[in-house]
Amino acid sequence: MILVTPIIQLLIMPLAADYEVKNINIAIVDHDHSPYSQNLVSAIIASGYFKLGYFGNSYDAAFKTLEDDKSDVILEIPNGFEKNLVREKRENLFIAVNAINGTKANLGGAYLATIISNFNNIINIKWNNEAAISKPAGIEVTSSNWYNPYLNYRFFMVPGILVSLVTMVGAYMCALNIVKEKEIGTIEQINVTPIKKHHFILGKLIPFWLIGIFIFSVGLFIVGQWVYGLVPLGSYFLLYLFLSFFLIAVLGIGLLISTYSQTQQQAMSLAFFCMMIFLLMSGLFTPIESMPKWAQVIAYCNPVTYFIESIRMIILKGSTFTDIKINLFIIIGFGIFFNGWAILNYKKTT
Repeated sequence: MILVTPIIQLLIMPLAADYEVKNINIAIVDHDHSPYSQNLVSAIIASGYFKLGYFGNSYDAAFKTLEDDKSDVILEIPNGFEKNLVREKRENLFIAVNAINGTKANLGGAYLATIISNFNNIINIKWNNEAAISKPAGIEVTSSNWYNPYLNYRFFMVPGILVSLVTMVGAYMCALNIVKEKEIGTIEQINVTPIKKHHFILGKLIPFWLIGIFIFSVGLFIVGQWVYGLVPLGSYFLLYLFLSFFLIAVLGIGLLISTYSQTQQQAMSLAFFCMMIFLLMSGLFTPIESMPKWAQVIAYCNPVTYFIESIRMIILKGSTFTDIKINLFIIIGFGIFFNGWAILNYKKTT
C-alpha cells in the first residue's frame, strides 16, 4: 500500500483520466460520389479524430451501426452535393450524433462541424482566389497557450491524481491504525500509561505524516518527472510546505474516523465514504465553477480542493507564496480543526 499501489495507480490513472476525445467512429452515407464529397471524406478521416466505421449509400445501414454502438456519428452527403455547391453556392449536410455519452457527442459533433467549416473555407478561397490574395482589412486572432503550451492533459491530471493518492493512503492507513489496536486489545495498555491524549495522537500522526511525504516524493520525482516529464516550475520548498500542512489535516480526518470506529470494517466504510466525497467534489475531474451552488459550498469545505488547486498552480504556473497563501491558511485551519476534534474525542477511559 505504501509503495507499489500508489506508483501503479499514478502510472495508469493519468492515461485513463483524459477528456480529449479521439477515435470517434463515424458512418458516412455518400449519395453524391463526386470529387467534392471524396475530398470532404478525406479531410474528416485525415483529421485524426475520426475512424471510418461505415461508408456506403444506405442511411438505414448507417443508422443500424449507430444502434449497434459501432458508430458514434453519421454524416449524410446528399445527391447533387457538388452540383448544388457550385451552382447555388450552398448545400446542406445531415449529421446524426449518438448522444448517450454527452461529452463524446458534444465534442464529436463540434469536431465534425469544424472540419466541414474548414472545408467550406477552402472551397471559398479556391473560388475567390483574387479576393483571397487581397484580403480586406479584418481582425486576426492569434492564440497563445500559457503554462501548458502543448495542451498535454496529463500535465493537468498528474498533480491532482498525486494529491488523491496521498489523501487516500494517508487517511486510510491512519484511520485503520488506532482501530486495529482496539480490536487486538493493545489500546487498553496504552490507556493506562501516563501519556497525554495529544501525545498519543501525535505518536500516531507523525509516522504516517512521514509516509505521506515519502509517497508524494516517489510520485513526483519517479513517476511525474521520469515517466510524464512533469517538472515543477515553482518552488519545491513551497510545494512541500503546503504538503506538510495538508497531510496534518488529512491525517486528522483519519484519526477522527478511528476515534469513532470500533472495528476496521467500520473505519474502512467511513473512510471510503469521506474519500469519495472529497475526491469527486475537489475539482480533480470537473471544474468547481460548473457545479451547482450548494455543491460548490461542499467543495470549498473540502481540504483536498485547496491542495489540488495549489499544486497545479505551483507546478504548472510557478506560483509563489503570495498566490497560494489564502489556501495555505485554510489548510492550516482544517488541520487544527480535525486534529483538535480527534484529541477531544479520544477517550483514555471506557
